[in-house]
Amino acid sequence: MKTTIALTTVLCTLLSAPTILGQEYPAISEAQRIERLKPPVKRPVRMILDTDTYNEIDDQFAVVYALISPELDVQAVHAAPFHNKRSSGPGEGMQKSYEEILRVLSRLGKDADGFALRGSTQYLTDLRNPEKSPAALDLIQRAKKSSPEDPLYVVAVGAITNVSNAILIDPSIIHNIVVVWLGGNGHHWPHQREFNFRQDLNASRVIFDSGVPFVQLPCTPIVTHFTTTVPEMERYVAGRGAIGDYLLEIFKDYRKDHFGWSKVLWDMTAVAWLVNHRWLPSELVHSPIVTDNYTFSVDRSRHLIRVVSFVQRDPIFRDFFTKLEKQPSN
Repeated sequence: MKTTIALTTVLCTLLSAPTILGQEYPAISEAQRIERLKPPVKRPVRMILDTDTYNEIDDQFAVVYALISPELDVQAVHAAPFHNKRSSGPGEGMQKSYEEILRVLSRLGKDADGFALRGSTQYLTDLRNPEKSPAALDLIQRAKKSSPEDPLYVVAVGAITNVSNAILIDPSIIHNIVVVWLGGNGHHWPHQREFNFRQDLNASRVIFDSGVPFVQLPCTPIVTHFTTTVPEMERYVAGRGAIGDYLLEIFKDYRKDHFGWSKVLWDMTAVAWLVNHRWLPSELVHSPIVTDNYTFSVDRSRHLIRVVSFVQRDPIFRDFFTKLEKQPSN
């Protein structure tokens, strides 16, 4: 691997800016990208959370975890689009996510003004005409105030539409951001029809093609292990302020039959990587090519990304429960 990385570094440093499907992205040398893909050391970590909050229930846990973690400086929460049985289309999914963000912030006693922003109303269909949503423009503005030495971390836990639109509107921001995305499956998994990934194939392709420093948390078979149960939620979440009771309520309401049942809280893991990367071991791999068949094609001449390979469930939940316990009681 060291030999491969060294050779790739030389090649990518000499290459001009990548052009994928007619879209040109700024060039970043592989040495610079590898440096940016190191886990952040400076605290607190400046970040934006991009979330399809009403899609199910894990997003709410991720929002709360980020906001109660002193290791993180959450500068904004962006509503992402989604389309499933809980919405009539991506636009309504985004609006419902925005409203859910407001509910969560209210229970945490946090002002939403200028902090919670609406995102894309549709998926990415034309790379030449990205949607200039409030979320995309906010990301650009905050990225412009950042630098390669002190990048803005963009933690995305839904369809990657808002982030890809921002990159297409102003590709120069890839110099100043690091994208941490829970999306797609493991690279050896037979398909990539994972919910976040398949919703917006074009946006997913932008993230893998653009060369933006990128940390991927694959869903199956990695994050699928991050599960919890109703008894554990009742023991460590109930009574932890208005937000604790709300989290328990939506967790229990998600399914009527709780016997022998556990639930994956996927999105918390993307936040956890910034809190303590040692809980989520990772490695550098070459960015795969995203095919139209929702699969990955390997090309070892492409740039490097960081991919999480394992999730240590217990320390993440222990950290979350400990922080939640400090919330004002009812």
